[in-house]
Amino acid sequence: MTGKEMQLPSPEVLASLKSGKALNQEDFYRLDFSSLNLQKANLKKANLIGVNLSQTDLSEADLSEADLRGADLSKAILRNANLQGAYLYRVDLSGTDLSGANLEGAKLQVSQYDSQTIFPEGFAYKTSGAVGPGANLNGANLNTANLRDADLQGANLLGAYLGGADLTGANLQGARLSSADLRKAFLTGAYLRNARLNGANLAYVDLRAADLTNVEFEQLESIAGADFSNVQGLSEEHRTRLLNYSIEELDTWNLFTRKTTRASLERGVGS
Repeated sequence: MTGKEMQLPSPEVLASLKSGKALNQEDFYRLDFSSLNLQKANLKKANLIGVNLSQTDLSEADLSEADLRGADLSKAILRNANLQGAYLYRVDLSGTDLSGANLEGAKLQVSQYDSQTIFPEGFAYKTSGAVGPGANLNGANLNTANLRDADLQGANLLGAYLGGADLTGANLQGARLSSADLRKAFLTGAYLRNARLNGANLAYVDLRAADLTNVEFEQLESIAGADFSNVQGLSEEHRTRLLNYSIEELDTWNLFTRKTTRASLERGVGS
């Protein structure tokens, strides 16, 4: 992180939490609670914005209405925790155990889960606004979202707004991105095998070293300024089709990579 490093909570705060003492509205902004045992802690309505709770044991903790925006909950244990009405925007839930947790009314928009995340039985996580394998994000507003290395295998992103989003190294295998707005997105090294991009807007997209094996590319809205340098799996048929776009689009510069779309697509010129 930038700026000041995360601070550890004071011994007094830890003692209060471990004893189950109520610390309502307590401000723990950007503190480091990683790997601690906070079972049954009372964090109701607490300000936990940007807090590091990675690998923390929060079993049966009360986090109802807590503000956890941008927090790291990766590999945390939240079995039977109360997260009713909690704000979980842009939270890292990779490998998190939420079995038995109360997620009624919790806001999970753009939080990230993966194949190791355990949700409560019957919880409709794929339509919760969270980002992960198989997520239903049709038409979602994900402009400028940080989705580096995100696991979005088989995700539905039809008509999604991904302008300026960072999808560097993301796994988008089999994802449905038809009619998605990807203008100025970063897909450097992304895994797009069997993805559907029909009708998508790829203007100024950075696709360098992306895997485009068996990608569907019909009727793209724009490729002006897109950089296809060193892409993998692009068939000659697709390459030829892309090189038949208008002169205006093919000769547009990508201001970030300093290359025209035409140059990025021509054999022997960094592609």
